[in-house]
Amino acid sequence: MENSKGTVKTKGEFKEMVKDIRVAMLCTHSADGHIHSRPMGTTEVDDEGNIWFFTRESSPKTEEIEDNPDVCICYSAPDDNTYVSVMGTAQLIHDPKKIEKLWNPLIKVWFPEGKDDPELLLIKIDTHSAEYWDSSSSKMVVLFNMAKALVTGKEYNEGEYGKINL
Repeated sequence: MENSKGTVKTKGEFKEMVKDIRVAMLCTHSADGHIHSRPMGTTEVDDEGNIWFFTRESSPKTEEIEDNPDVCICYSAPDDNTYVSVMGTAQLIHDPKKIEKLWNPLIKVWFPEGKDDPELLLIKIDTHSAEYWDSSSSKMVVLFNMAKALVTGKEYNEGEYGKINL
């Protein structure tokens, strides 16, 4: 799909957009049908555009994913005026080789027993659609353009919006 400027973002561009945003909001469906969101540290966005997280098997989110695997992941980098919303299907993965590949010593903060922690589990998000809002302008330029829109009565152009081909 195309954005307002006629360009299409690719999986590689998506990966680049979120690579420095270490924490995302993972949104699942709770048993009562409400949306439940929590911050998660992104472990990896692979070349296929899949998003990987470490989690604890006994975490409430694992039951929510088992009941309804449709999820949303939201990335926000206000300092860069970059926002990405990703829709996908979550899978719970027990794979010691993948855990080894993705392991980072900082993860031990949440899993003191390390890679062999029996509670350690991966969440893989098979992404299927994404939208982004991006402005390459600095905060000062954004504030100036907002003030200009207020004074002139013209609609504020908040930057580039589009879809990402996943």
